[in-house]
Amino acid sequence: MASQSPQVMDLTSLRAVLADLRDRLLPSRFEKAQQPDPQTLQLGFRTLRGMIWLELSWKAEVPRLVEISAPPKQGAGSTLAQQIQHGLRQLALTELSQEGFERVVQFQLAPRPGQPPQRTLVLELMGRHSNLLLLDDRQRITAIARQVRTHQSRVRPIGTGDVYSSPPALQGIAPRMDEPEQRWRERLELLPLSLEKAMRSAYQGISPVLARHLADEHDHAARARLATSVHELSEQEWKMLHQRWQCWLLALKTDGFELHFDGPNSYRVWKPASAGTSAGASAATSEGELFADLSKRGQPLSLRLGEYYATVLQRQELNRATQDLQKQLKQLRTREEALLADQRAGLEETGGADDLQQQGDALLCQVSPNRETLDRAQKLYGRARKLRRAVPALEERLQHHQSRLLLLEGSESFLEELIGADWDGMEARTKSLLDLREELDDLLAPKRLRRRRRQGSRHVDPQPLEIRSPAGLLIQVGRNHRQNDWISLRRARPGDLWFHAQECPGSHVVLKASAGFADEEDLTLAADLAAWFSRAHGNRRVAVVRAPVEHLQRIAGAALGTVQHKEGEVVWAEPDRARQRLIAGQLLA
Repeated sequence: MASQSPQVMDLTSLRAVLADLRDRLLPSRFEKAQQPDPQTLQLGFRTLRGMIWLELSWKAEVPRLVEISAPPKQGAGSTLAQQIQHGLRQLALTELSQEGFERVVQFQLAPRPGQPPQRTLVLELMGRHSNLLLLDDRQRITAIARQVRTHQSRVRPIGTGDVYSSPPALQGIAPRMDEPEQRWRERLELLPLSLEKAMRSAYQGISPVLARHLADEHDHAARARLATSVHELSEQEWKMLHQRWQCWLLALKTDGFELHFDGPNSYRVWKPASAGTSAGASAATSEGELFADLSKRGQPLSLRLGEYYATVLQRQELNRATQDLQKQLKQLRTREEALLADQRAGLEETGGADDLQQQGDALLCQVSPNRETLDRAQKLYGRARKLRRAVPALEERLQHHQSRLLLLEGSESFLEELIGADWDGMEARTKSLLDLREELDDLLAPKRLRRRRRQGSRHVDPQPLEIRSPAGLLIQVGRNHRQNDWISLRRARPGDLWFHAQECPGSHVVLKASAGFADEEDLTLAADLAAWFSRAHGNRRVAVVRAPVEHLQRIAGAALGTVQHKEGEVVWAEPDRARQRLIAGQLLA
C-alpha cells in the first residue's frame, strides 16, 4: 500500500468549493451537527432538493471544507457538536462569505432569508492555526474548537466570551488581473530569489501547490523552474508564467473552476491555457489514475473533493494501522521465540539428571564412604530429582509458547491478506485490521485480564467476509482467529463444508451447503478462496483440505480457531482465480 499525503486545501481550492456550494446550499435550513473526531465537524443542511452534508476540519495537516455523502450517526454527543446544535437550531444558512485571499469562511445564519444574521460560524483554514468558532449577533465567541491562550499566541489569543477579531493581515499584495505584465515581472525580480519564494513573498494566496501549477503541469519541470532564480528565467518562460497567472486570476474572478486529477499535484481546480488534452494525459500521475473516477461530471466539485479527502485519509489510517500491527507482531514474535529458546535450553539441561544420578551412585559404591561423600551424593540426587520434576512444567511452557507462536503466525497471515486486499474497500480493510489488533491484544493477554475484558465489554458477534457462490449459496471467510472459530465451530450446521489450505496458516472457509445443493462450481470457488486467503496464495496451485463441518473438532489447549478433522479430502485450487473474481466485484454478498 503506497502512502500518499492529502493535498492541502489552498485558497484556490477553497474558492472553488464555495462557488460550487453557493449555488446549491443557499438558502438552506440547519438540521444536524456531529463530531466524528476531535478535529472534524459534520453539518447537515436541508435544501429544497434534499440534505447536503458538509465536513469542516481544522486538523493542522489537512484543514478543509468539503461536501460529503450522508455520514453515519457518530459524535452527536460531543460538547462542541451540542453547542453548535443548540446555537444554530431553527436557523437558516443565508450567506457563505470569504474575503480577499484569506482562507477564512463565514457561515451567516438567520431565522429567515433576508433577515439579519443571529449566528456566524467561522472556519479558519490556516494550517496549524486552523480553528472553528461560533459567534453570536454581537460577534462574541460562544463556542470554539480550540482555545488559544496568551502563552500560545501573543498576536491573537482567543477564547469563549471574547469578541472575535480577524487573523493578522497577509503579507504581500493581492494579485490583480489589471496589473501590467512588466510591473508584475519587476515585482517578482525585485530580489534575487527562487521563483517560488519570489511569488510567495510578493503576492497573497500563493501556496506551494498553486506555485507548482503555475510553473508547469509536469512535476519535474515545475520543481526545476520553481527552484530557478528569477534572474535566470528566459523570456519564453516569463511569457508562459504570466499566461498561466492570468488564467488563474480569471478562474478566481469568474468562478470558472474545473476539477482535474492530473498535473504535478493530486488535483487542481482550474485549467491553465497551455494544458491541452494530450499534455494532461501525458502528465497523469498514479494518484490521477487512482482518482480518475472522481472526475466524472455527474457529481458536484465539492462532493468529489470530499470523496478524494476521505479516500486519502482512509488510506493513511490503513497504512498507519498496518505499520503499527506489523511492528507489534514482530516484537511479539521476537519475545516468544526468545522465551521458547529459554524453555528448550532448560529442557535440554534436564537430560543431565541421569548423569547426576550415576555420579551419586558411584560415590555411594565406595568401600567406606565418609560423611562428606554421603553429603555430596545426596546433593547430586537432589539436583537430579529437581531436574526431573521440572520436565512437565518445562514441556507445558514449551507447548504454551509454541501455541502462541502459531497464533502469531496466523495473525501474520491475516495481515498479509489484508495488505493485499486491493479488491476490498479501505474502510472495510481498516475495520478488519483494527479487529485483528484488538483480537491479538485480547488473546495474548493474561487470563485474568481476558476475564476482566469480557466482563466489561459488550458482546458483538464476529462479522466474517461473506460471498455468494454461483448457485447463490453463502460462503463465509474468516479473516482473524475469532472469525475462524465462529464460522467453523459455532455457526456451522450439519451439511456445511469446511475448506482450509493444507498445512498452511490461513482463513477457514465454510460453504453453507446445508441451505441448498452445492454444484461443482461452488466447490471450486470455495477451494480457490481458501487458497487465496492463505499464506500460500503466491503459488499457482495450492492443496486445500475439504471436510464436512461435522468432522471438525476443537483441539484442547490449542490457539483459538485451531481444529482437527477426519475424513477430509485434498483438492487442488488456484488462488489467482479467486482473486480475479474478487477484483471483478461480483462475489461480495
